[in-house]
Amino acid sequence: MTDYSQPRAARIAALPFDFTAQPTRTVEACNLCGRSTFVVLTHRDRYGYPAQAHACEFCGLVFLNPVMTGEAYGQFYQGTYRPLVSAYHGRLIDAQTMQGEQQEYAADRAGLLAPFLKDSGLKTLLDIGGSTGVVAHHLSRVFGLEAAVLDPAPLEVEEARKFGLETITALVEDYDPGTRRFDVVALFQTVDHLLDVGGTLARIRSLINDNGLLFVDIVDFRAAYLRNWSVEEAVKIDHPYYLTQETMRAYLARTGFEVVRTDYAGDHLHVSYVCRPSQPRAGAVPTVEVIRSLFQEVRYVQNAPRAK
Repeated sequence: MTDYSQPRAARIAALPFDFTAQPTRTVEACNLCGRSTFVVLTHRDRYGYPAQAHACEFCGLVFLNPVMTGEAYGQFYQGTYRPLVSAYHGRLIDAQTMQGEQQEYAADRAGLLAPFLKDSGLKTLLDIGGSTGVVAHHLSRVFGLEAAVLDPAPLEVEEARKFGLETITALVEDYDPGTRRFDVVALFQTVDHLLDVGGTLARIRSLINDNGLLFVDIVDFRAAYLRNWSVEEAVKIDHPYYLTQETMRAYLARTGFEVVRTDYAGDHLHVSYVCRPSQPRAGAVPTVEVIRSLFQEVRYVQNAPRAK
């Protein structure tokens, strides 16, 4: 049992998890643009693990490299993820304690989605990374949706099942929907956890109905490092990707989604997108000016004098 009175580093070190022993793969090509020239931004993450964050010089996408394999992440989410986050924050965060916060988030996101879902005729929802099912359950009640929750963490899926929701225990990369299609697909606080953002969004585009709706929100990488004035504090092994508003919009355009509503969340950290299916724009990337500005800002944050 974790002693939360201990210093953060001691709490994390006490966990039965050896990051350096995890199987990894090297990222050879950018998941967004396919180029292979990278800049190493950091050499450790917020937990103190020796995890490197790289950025693509051509499009500005930031990602862990090397990154744990899908099998390693599957094990990570089964037994390490919530204890690690709890150790970092100094309080228990698990499938039970997090539900109050999820209820608030669900009500807030329902307000954002109401103009698009109320009396829309949309009937089915796939909540990818749906955790304990609180958000899917809330949306199903408010908008009359038949909801399915897809998540790799068995204990959280068990909580979702208590709501009477359909549940699928798997990483989205391993989920085979067959010929099944959905009216609404949601990635609530999930896209940063994906192992293949581009591939997953392309799959979503193929399984969403033509009149359907996609919701996705990101942890804005720039907001994260500016909030803590530390690039390392914005990096964590549970997020293979670090998206900005520019890289997320490029992903959506490339995979065939049109943004119809953007929302800056009340936490000033997340940015949400409500999208409709559209024609893909294969070459969409952030501008050279945007990428140059990102690298300059990262260096400034890394080196600007701190107040004593």
